[in-house]
Amino acid sequence: MRVLPFKIPESVAHSFRVQVDELEHFYDRFHHHPELQITFIEKSHGTLLLGNAISNFVEGDAFLIGANVPHSFRNHSSFYQNEKKEAKAISIFFNEKSLGPGFFDLPELKKVRGLLKAADRGIKINASLNAAIAQKMQAIILSEGIQRVLFLLEILEHIIHCDQIEYLSNFSLPTITEGKDSKKLEAIFQYILDHYERPVKLEEVAAVANLSVSAFCRFFKTRTRKTFSRYINEFRISVACKKLLQEDCTISEVCYQVGFSNLSNFNRQFKLITGYAPSVYIKTITTKA
Repeated sequence: MRVLPFKIPESVAHSFRVQVDELEHFYDRFHHHPELQITFIEKSHGTLLLGNAISNFVEGDAFLIGANVPHSFRNHSSFYQNEKKEAKAISIFFNEKSLGPGFFDLPELKKVRGLLKAADRGIKINASLNAAIAQKMQAIILSEGIQRVLFLLEILEHIIHCDQIEYLSNFSLPTITEGKDSKKLEAIFQYILDHYERPVKLEEVAAVANLSVSAFCRFFKTRTRKTFSRYINEFRISVACKKLLQEDCTISEVCYQVGFSNLSNFNRQFKLITGYAPSVYIKTITTKA
């Protein structure tokens, strides 16, 4: 499998697209598209995979995802065991030219422009803070004309002034743009997603991209600004953080579940990436909560 380029249908009647997905479960393939995406989760729960970051989602959560950042909303296994499977989300897809070339360059929209740039890190607005977004996302579905544009700007303004947003990554996430190299990156990201739970050798992932090991290392570093080992370790530690806080697992068990072959390396990478030892991380986050 690979990360799929996803075509958002265009509308001649509107400058940006509003889409309501009401299904048994969300589309769970790793995919990307050139539009930024605001998604409000009305029903369902699961995990959002975003580049090398990971976050849970529940009803009432909202997300802002940058252009061409590979992502996937995946329902938890407990969701599939529920007899009544329901997944509903409202999404807005737009780009920086949707409201006209240079619109977001207006001095009055300086903070909005900064927000759109920060969306490359992935932004989550917690369910407890989303009453205003929920109301406007519902209203935008039925709105037309200038009111539709105003609702989009009001949603962006709400996100700007929300002081409890969560950046899903400390840095801009790797993106995929159309071109001769996109299929290689798509295949690499999907391979990591499918195999991170075990040790992954450079030779095998290089083969996925049909490159020699040395050529693969140069290719990956040039296009993601990270070494392959750094990228996959960040992804594994993101998964480990969720497991340590939400599952009844020991640190040692989590270490092997996310693909590390020994505990000492897991502890070293965990502290390097999060700034905390695993045991300190658990105490720190649970105390803040």
